[in-house]
Amino acid sequence: MHSLLRLLSDGAFHSGEDLGNALGVSRSAVWKKLQQLQAETGIEIHKVRGRGYRLAQPLHLLDRPWLVERHKALGWAVQVHDSIDSTNAEAMRLAVVGEHIPALIVAEQQLAGRGRRGRRWVSPFAENLYYSLVLRIEGGMRQLEGLSLLVGLAVVKTLRAMGVPNAGLKWPNDILSGERKLAGVLLELTGDPADVCHVVIGVGINVNMRVAQDVDQAWTSMRLESGGDVDRNQVAALLSSELARHLAAHRQGGFEAFQDEWERLHLWQGEEVTLLAGSTALEGVVVGVDAVGALRLRVGREIRTFSGGELSLRLRKRLDPESRG
Repeated sequence: MHSLLRLLSDGAFHSGEDLGNALGVSRSAVWKKLQQLQAETGIEIHKVRGRGYRLAQPLHLLDRPWLVERHKALGWAVQVHDSIDSTNAEAMRLAVVGEHIPALIVAEQQLAGRGRRGRRWVSPFAENLYYSLVLRIEGGMRQLEGLSLLVGLAVVKTLRAMGVPNAGLKWPNDILSGERKLAGVLLELTGDPADVCHVVIGVGINVNMRVAQDVDQAWTSMRLESGGDVDRNQVAALLSSELARHLAAHRQGGFEAFQDEWERLHLWQGEEVTLLAGSTALEGVVVGVDAVGALRLRVGREIRTFSGGELSLRLRKRLDPESRG
């Protein structure tokens, strides 16, 4: 399937005979492979008599040799999958085996991609970046303080460097452009949290997605923000470079060294919000974050601190019917 996609990825017409010769199969076999490809990936393929086949839109496929070469200096192993349940799930499996770590897993498509609180992460084929990095952590949970916020910071810097100047942060681990979600971060832990463990850093970035039927919130993509197709290989490479630099600094000084910078890029800084924790809702004003990444919220005359994976923020102007125009 990957070889056929590479032949068609330029978006030009290719005859069945040429495709068959390139793959070493018959024209009828090409047609069957194209039908299978369309069914498995959802990619739209046009067939025109006398001209052949072409994709409805060109594809920028992940380039495994290029990615492997770009990550050699970081000492990271690289896996590139056509289709997988989720890159985070594969990273967790690698953590159990404990070999070839640090390891980066990327995929063209996820069949069971997920975000925070078990939400489904829509993962169309060859449109977005599905990226998971597994690391070995020694010294217990203190090494992870503020890590998810730090990863979000690296993602925002990557997006801004690649033509999305309005990308910003939303506590704890969403990346927005304006009021639309552009990317998300999901960290998962396995092993002994008091000693040696492994952390999986999962990042999902909407890169070239233009249409999505099943997303349950306002969203955007790098392509929609910048106005042109984006090479996901370049996004992955730059993100890895930013992550490596931020992780090294985090090991030396913790999240506190990034606290001020994170707050400058927090789109909801100073905003009136509702903090949701299960069925409990608390209203306040965002003051910032503390030295370990916990949210600082002004509630009445008191500044309170909150942390935890089940917490979520909402802008109060969105929840108040009288404020809607």
